[in-house]
Amino acid sequence: MEIKQVGVVGAGQMGNGIAHVFALAGYDVLITDISEASLTKALETIERNIERQVSRGKVLSADKRAAMERIKTTLKLADLGQCDLIIEAATERETVKQAIFEDLLPHLKPTTILTSNTSSISITRLASRTDRPEKFMGFHFMNPVPVMQLVELIRGIATDQETWDAMHAVVRKLGKTAASAEDFPAFIVNRILMPMINEAVYTLYEGVGNVKSIDESLKLGANHPMGPLELADFIGLDTCLAIMNVLHEGLADTKYRPCPLLTKYVEAGWLGRKTQRGFYDYRGEVPVPTR
Repeated sequence: MEIKQVGVVGAGQMGNGIAHVFALAGYDVLITDISEASLTKALETIERNIERQVSRGKVLSADKRAAMERIKTTLKLADLGQCDLIIEAATERETVKQAIFEDLLPHLKPTTILTSNTSSISITRLASRTDRPEKFMGFHFMNPVPVMQLVELIRGIATDQETWDAMHAVVRKLGKTAASAEDFPAFIVNRILMPMINEAVYTLYEGVGNVKSIDESLKLGANHPMGPLELADFIGLDTCLAIMNVLHEGLADTKYRPCPLLTKYVEAGWLGRKTQRGFYDYRGEVPVPTR
């Protein structure tokens, strides 16, 4: 299974990061989104981020030019049909992901491998809605994609060995490290990380500490590079809540119950950095705690 052309569905933060690393690794990349503005913004972001790598001596200027030339965009999902590998990086909602795969199916080559960058949704269930569950896998990149070294590879119940081997080889070519995860809610990283973030929100909710003291405690007391509430803002509080709901529903254990305060922030539209307000207010020069 030789992978040459890669399709990326979704031009947001994860999608443009995935396109960035694949193009630098020598793959031809085709990105699709429902918005031309999103595609334009994605190309600008990729160029800016690769230029940052050039300025730090991590990437040659010639390699940057070559990578940008390998990236193309389209508004038509069907155009991805001839790709060898497709990575879905759309919104973390199962109905959206299912609709994307169903729309793709009539246009695919028989050999095309389908993957999802989902951080928590069942790979087996997503695969079952396609015509090739044996060629379907979870391909979960960490954010920010160009910086983070880990990729979780999640095998669905029907994923065959050939597909697994092909994706493992792709991760190596990207210069990243693969972690094998079983198809259970939230896999490895988020199964451990999200309950910690949720517990930090409970700690805030119950008045044990404020935003600043909770984040400082984990940074200085546990040597974490970011505090859990700062990290939640970076990830997106809507994403954190969605993953906690998947854990709660999928494992039926009350220890995964989302904190009511997390739900309240999401209902207010305070989703973190992307909306300028979350556990911190980012509208000024310096982030200010909101509680």
